Parts: sequence; C-alpha cells; structure tokens
Amino acid sequence: MLVSTKEIRADYDDQSIVVYQAYSPAIAEPAVAAQRFVPPFKMERMTWIKPSFLWMMYRCGYAQKEGQERVLAVRITRTGFDWAVSNAVSSKIPGKPSVRVQWDPERGLHHEALEHRSIQIGLTREAVDMYVNEWTVGITDVTDLAREVHEKVRQRDLDGARALLPVERPYGTSTAQNA
Repeated sequence: MLVSTKEIRADYDDQSIVVYQAYSPAIAEPAVAAQRFVPPFKMERMTWIKPSFLWMMYRCGYAQKEGQERVLAVRITRTGFDWAVSNAVSSKIPGKPSVRVQWDPERGLHHEALEHRSIQIGLTREAVDMYVNEWTVGITDVTDLAREVHEKVRQRDLDGARALLPVERPYGTSTAQNA
C-alpha cells in the first residue's frame, strides 16, 4: 500500500484522538491519577504530542530513556487536535507561535526510518493551556505495552509485536498536509 509522504495516522474515534508522550514517573504518575496534567508538569514549557505510537517508541527508546520511562496515551478532543493542526507553523519558521509542527520520518519496529512522514505537534503558551484544561479527555499509562512490544522485537517476533500495536489509520484534516 502506498502511503502519502505526509499523513497523520492515529487511533481515533468520532470525538477524540490519541496522542503519545513520554515522561518521568514524577510527571506521569500524577497525570494518570488526576486524568489531566498537574504539577510537576510545567505549563510554561513546550510539550510535543505525537499521534504515532511507533514514532513515540523511537523517541523514548521503548520507555528506556532517562526521563521518558513512562509512556502515556493521551486522549484529546478532535476539535482540539484539529485546532492545533490548523494553527501550526513549521518548526523551521522563526518566531514564537503557540503551535509548531514538524514532519519526521515515521519509524518501524527497529526504529528504522520509513518512507512516509509522521507529524509531531509542539504546543506552547495558550495551546498548552487548552491541551491541559480543555482538550484532554483521559490519560492511560501504556508503558507496559511499550515494553511488551519491545520484548517481542528483541525476541524477533515481529508478527507478535505488530499484533500488539494500537490500530492507527489515516486521519483526515484538511489542513494537515499544509502544516
């Protein structure tokens, strides 16, 4: 199957979409308990959300990197996600917009770069406030899943690893390709 060079693929339903983030236990545990981001999460820092599970696995090393030992699946409203995408500016453009976007090579089970690109969305200022206080529907710790997929990959059971992956399908937003 041919995949568009830039394509948002995600786990979503009619009302919400899942994005992934990795944090230290100090940030992840209170967030899961409160079902929203609370201190020590810092509202004044840029936070990057990723709808691709495998790109998150690449970024956090299957939850092995220091400060990224816990992987969270954050379910947010589609309205919020669509707002972020439609207000995003390329990370290559100077200035300080509320939403940045970059398209990086999607990753496979061995972190190899794939031919299509996956979106990363950086939120600052007002966008972080909306993400935390308006868009977040729920937060699930998927660290065990990350480690289980990693173990299957290490055992060379790629079919078993693929069977564990969240189902991600093309997500349609008219502004996504232009971001």
